[in-house]
Amino acid sequence: MSRLAKKPIRLQESVTVKEESGMLLIKGPKGELGVRVLPFLSFGIKDGSVDVSPVNQIRQSRANAGTMWSLIKNAAEGVAAGFSKTLEIEGIGYRASVEGNALILALGYVQPVRVEIPEGIAIKTEKNMIHISGIDKRLVGETAARIRRLKKPEPYKGKGIRYQGEVVRRKAGKKAAAAA
Repeated sequence: MSRLAKKPIRLQESVTVKEESGMLLIKGPKGELGVRVLPFLSFGIKDGSVDVSPVNQIRQSRANAGTMWSLIKNAAEGVAAGFSKTLEIEGIGYRASVEGNALILALGYVQPVRVEIPEGIAIKTEKNMIHISGIDKRLVGETAARIRRLKKPEPYKGKGIRYQGEVVRRKAGKKAAAAA
């Protein structure tokens, strides 16, 4: 069994968990998330904590216990505080703006790239930064990855979209390689 699943999940006082028809509903000050219950598991919902335990000791039930523990913990953290990712845009003429329910990116292509913002995600732009936030960790990460995939940072000039703090290994160009 997962080492993490052996520990109870401590909930903040503003977060409540309720089990309903194959779903765990997690409510907090930022919103509400539903987590689909995986098979072979039982839950102990007490005041301020949730226990996840496998019904039997088959391999799948032990694996599901660790996965479910992480899903519940992420959902509880999301409805309490939320998640965010920041992307940096590097390159001359590269910029981003939000228009209505879409992110408009000028990335050196002939036409600007339009990305629809999923429901439950908030995007803010400032100078060369894109701030993505929401209560669902998976959706925040997936949205950031889809935006980054539009123009990955290239190794010669470093232009493109990268996560904040991401280090791009630079390569020497042809002139530098020929001179050496």
